[in-house]
Amino acid sequence: MATVRTPALRHLAGIQARLTTPQRRWAQVHDVRFLATTQHRRSVIEKYRDKLDRKARAEGHADIDALKRAYADKIASLRREADVVVPPPPPPSPTSTSPSRSSGPSATTETATKKSTAAEGKEKGKKKEGAMIKPLSEIINLPKLEAIPSVEEITSIWRDLHSPDPRSLAAVIPAATFEHMSSLARTYPQFLLPVPHDDAGAEMHFLQWTWDAASRTSTVLFTQLAEYKARGEYAAPHTTVTHYLDLVDTKGVVLMHGLVAGDRGVRTEDARWLVMCLQRFYGGWEGKGRDEERRRLLEWFGRGDERFSVEKLLEEAERMG
Repeated sequence: MATVRTPALRHLAGIQARLTTPQRRWAQVHDVRFLATTQHRRSVIEKYRDKLDRKARAEGHADIDALKRAYADKIASLRREADVVVPPPPPPSPTSTSPSRSSGPSATTETATKKSTAAEGKEKGKKKEGAMIKPLSEIINLPKLEAIPSVEEITSIWRDLHSPDPRSLAAVIPAATFEHMSSLARTYPQFLLPVPHDDAGAEMHFLQWTWDAASRTSTVLFTQLAEYKARGEYAAPHTTVTHYLDLVDTKGVVLMHGLVAGDRGVRTEDARWLVMCLQRFYGGWEGKGRDEERRRLLEWFGRGDERFSVEKLLEEAERMG
């Protein structure tokens, strides 16, 4: 994950002290205090100072700074590789065929269309490995999908394509709604969201938006805040949600697919909650009520405004629950 250098996270180091009061429903909050990436790097240097000093002397350098300068190009190359975002791979082909909804000719045609469109898309998706973000055309047969007149049918095909994988999330979003979300996201690309746990308060998660013009996609990365604290810019996201914009002009919709990593300790239900909160905080507003409150929190966090507090964030998330 790329390093975050915005005001949004600068004031989080002091948030822990303001979270001593228990919440009404969530007993406590875990993993809130943020340690900046620069602090993370300094702690690593201090931990290995002796070894680095010995290596510097062994290679004829005056000190650790001289050693760092000598390896500057290699360090920069490794950081660029670490910043590459690996998108979710296409889901595996289903092992069994779902029965058609009815035995009539229309149902048979509908099922055949779904199978053909999804199967060809999966086959294409296998042909190109190593791409940063797979375009929609390599996941599903895009010309056939665009030829389907009904958005409801497109939605059904898209969901059926991903339903065999229990770690997948799939949805179809109206283009106007996503345009509003994306507009706000470009101004405020980072935010915090809580996941409530009945027996352990709420766990905080950090999200970051990215865009890839080549594949016509927008991706949201969700990472446990504890993971971000421990690893900084090298933290691995537990959920990756990609929005495909190919059908915006022809069908007026955006296809969304999310994938939850199986080894990050996050349940699919938790990821689904985070995506719902994402849509609520970045969604359409009418300028009043709770929607306006959520927008204020998003703006305050993005600007590093001291009026932002995790207590207020939890109150809003609690109302959504």
